[in-house]
Amino acid sequence: MHKIIVLGAGMVGRTIAIDLTQKHTVTLADFSPTALAASKQKCDALNTLQIDVTEKTTLQKTLQSFDLVICAVPGFLGFNTLKSIIEAKKNVVDISFFPENALELDKLAKEKNVTAIVDCGVAPGMGNIILGHYNEQLKISDFECLVGGLPKIKKWPFNYKAPFSPVDVIEEYTRPARYVENGNLVVKDALSDVEHVYFKGVGTLEAFNSDGLRSLIYTMPHIKNMKEKTLRYPGHVVYIQVLKQSGFFDTKTIKIKGTKISPLEFSSKILFNEWKLGDTEDELTVMCITIKGTDKKGHKKTVVYHLHDTYCAQTQTSSMARTTGYTATAAANLFLAGLFDKKGVFPPELIGKEKGILEYVLKYLKERNVVYKKEML
Repeated sequence: MHKIIVLGAGMVGRTIAIDLTQKHTVTLADFSPTALAASKQKCDALNTLQIDVTEKTTLQKTLQSFDLVICAVPGFLGFNTLKSIIEAKKNVVDISFFPENALELDKLAKEKNVTAIVDCGVAPGMGNIILGHYNEQLKISDFECLVGGLPKIKKWPFNYKAPFSPVDVIEEYTRPARYVENGNLVVKDALSDVEHVYFKGVGTLEAFNSDGLRSLIYTMPHIKNMKEKTLRYPGHVVYIQVLKQSGFFDTKTIKIKGTKISPLEFSSKILFNEWKLGDTEDELTVMCITIKGTDKKGHKKTVVYHLHDTYCAQTQTSSMARTTGYTATAAANLFLAGLFDKKGVFPPELIGKEKGILEYVLKYLKERNVVYKKEML
């Protein structure tokens, strides 16, 4: 039994912490006493700790008694928090999905003799593990990931609910989207190239460019075509574009009756209630990973992984928290079991390339009713 600390008691952090109590002693840490109390109410086995991760000295001192750190703080705090954890010489699994490049911390992690597994959620995360696995078997030419979390019941106008803060969602809509086409890096506005895709059991969804490739751009430069698109119900993009083009997501402050207001902060506040996913609200996660390539004999192969996951009424856990969180806890457990012990910063594709890792994670997820279906075309 290991001692683990989970930083961040949001919907996903709480799910991670509860899952890890099955085998380990877990402390859940957050700045918010309310979030900690709600988590403790869901799982009495959790220890809780109020902490401000931006207070570096206190954080690093606190981490010393733990065998592993899980970083599940909001994106804007992620990079600096991860850096503090590595400086404290602590092994870490990170799902904060910060905008900075985690590989910049690789040299530091090696110096501190630390294993840091980053971006370890559903996407980025599981899609990367799958790609890393098949990259060892095929000469890959194409990788595509279509993914989205959606409410079961549509509510006009956005037909959308989020298990995390609106600021992080809006970031997905404003951060330029990078993809690889014919070996060239292409940068386009997020929400561009909308296409309609049919998903069994859900219906037609719209897919648009988002900046989800992240580390793959650097770790898999040999793959000529790579793309990640976000999925929403049809009609969502046009409403977001209206807000975006009208300046509602601008960070530059404006003056209203002498008071300075950030349009982005104002919009996030307004959209918080509109987009807030209820604790017991039915929602689903849809993902389709397509990998094309040739095997060692020169035969063309297409591998497709489908995910259709729904809210778990039994544990009252959202699908997005389950699919994201359990990938992270799988990584934590495989690390603690000694299945991966290299030093440095590792995005999931570099974990997935190791023998037996994909099988381990798929089995771990299946035990928690998160099931990926494979199709060979």
